Amino acid sequence: MSVVASLDGVAKSYGGVRALRPTTLDLRPGVIGLLGPNGAGKTTMLRLLSTALPPTEGRIVVSGFDVTASHAERVEARRRIGYCPQEVTFPRGMTAFAFLDYLAVLKEWREKDARHGEVRRVLELVQLADRGAMKVARLSGGQRRRLAIAQALLGTPDLLVLDEPTTGLDPEQRASLRGLLSGLPGTVLLSTHQTEDVSALCDRVLVIDAGSIRFDGTVPELLATAAGRVHLGPVAAGDAVQAWRTGTGLVRSVGGRPAPDSTVVDPSVEDAYLLLRSEPHPTEGAIT
Repeated sequence: MSVVASLDGVAKSYGGVRALRPTTLDLRPGVIGLLGPNGAGKTTMLRLLSTALPPTEGRIVVSGFDVTASHAERVEARRRIGYCPQEVTFPRGMTAFAFLDYLAVLKEWREKDARHGEVRRVLELVQLADRGAMKVARLSGGQRRRLAIAQALLGTPDLLVLDEPTTGLDPEQRASLRGLLSGLPGTVLLSTHQTEDVSALCDRVLVIDAGSIRFDGTVPELLATAAGRVHLGPVAAGDAVQAWRTGTGLVRSVGGRPAPDSTVVDPSVEDAYLLLRSEPHPTEGAIT
């Protein structure tokens, strides 16, 4: 598959703090999950790819346009990017339809009928077709989150960058969003703390910590790193990374020395992530 976006030696620093260490990645069509703790560099990476931030060093290319080369190339790249940040500020006096229509104008949809058709299309995609005439201030938190996602879908972008898109959504809405994202063309880069979304949806997983990519592979490859290292038993494993009592009354232990009478169980994405995070890695301050 062709490369939709790439980072070549891209790094970002804020003063003396390195938020993202030199990173080289190729992003191809499909859904890519980005996991990492708070302050790991996730949001910095998303803002770099969306052109909201310039890199301190390195080169970013989106849909063949070098974001770091010139203003003209950056504008062309932006026409092919959809971005939904974690926090979106809405003009609350507008209706949902007017908000999307305003952003479509900014995205250079000049022909009114075509633009309004596109607004109706994305409202339908996020199940807000019956809320277009409602003021944004009257929408629920979950509806506003879906409206934020809708604006990123305008124009069917080659690269869709989503920062915690399922925040505020109920289980049914999250499942619906998974169905939507899995059927999109192009590349979806999804930053999330919801490991179940990664296991259910993503073709590829990136784990970032302290500004460095710690893992890059498929969900089965990530799970394989935790094989044989998760146990259920009457008590916690010695030196377990994490352990908790489950609804069955048995204790689930991630890592550590298995307790007597414990059994090996299949790891989850969360288990594998916790084990990966527990392993030594270079330390350096990072912010998002």
